[in-house]
Amino acid sequence: MEKEPLVINLGFVNAFLLHSADGCILIDTGVPRQWPQLENDLVQAGCLPERLKLVIVTHGDFDHAGNCAELQSKYGAKIAMHAGDVDMVKTGILVRRKIKGVMGRLLMWIGGRAIKGFTTFQPDILLEDGQVISLYGLTVKIIHTPGHTKGSIALLTDYGRLFVGDTLSNRFHPGFPPLIENEEELHKSLEILKRTDAKLIYPGHGRPFTFADLASATE
Repeated sequence: MEKEPLVINLGFVNAFLLHSADGCILIDTGVPRQWPQLENDLVQAGCLPERLKLVIVTHGDFDHAGNCAELQSKYGAKIAMHAGDVDMVKTGILVRRKIKGVMGRLLMWIGGRAIKGFTTFQPDILLEDGQVISLYGLTVKIIHTPGHTKGSIALLTDYGRLFVGDTLSNRFHPGFPPLIENEEELHKSLEILKRTDAKLIYPGHGRPFTFADLASATE
């Protein structure tokens, strides 16, 4: 049976740890200044140094990919992500996006400051839509969900847990993120995610929610 994921609260962003008796998969890594907390939480969970072999990044923004370089260099962890966001992590340059509301402007301001501490890296594995990853008795399906960024992905487990990065957010209520690269693609991605019949959605920001919660918030 699939274990409950460990939610690693890194301030305003979440990372998630999928763990079994044989090993661990980390989803996202937080911003660089949160490295000490992330490292400590992974050690306390028993996933460092030898049991964490794969890190899956939902997209290339600094608050999700911020500690990938540390995990690569210090622990030899393999970093996996979609090819659409590789340029972001190789150059450290944020993509231009439509900014919605005060929260969107605040996030862009924070991003412009925090990106200065970001260490660029080259991912080890490029993921594709529909790809299934099975490691340590853990299985996740990759779903390409462009819109927030062109390389955004979601991860669906066998037990209906859906990790969506910033394709959906729940800072105040479930909905779309305040930063959008392509709104039309984002709506298409949401329709794809709805067809998964996921039981619980884990966003990069905020608490888990269901598709019923999302529908209620957007009525």
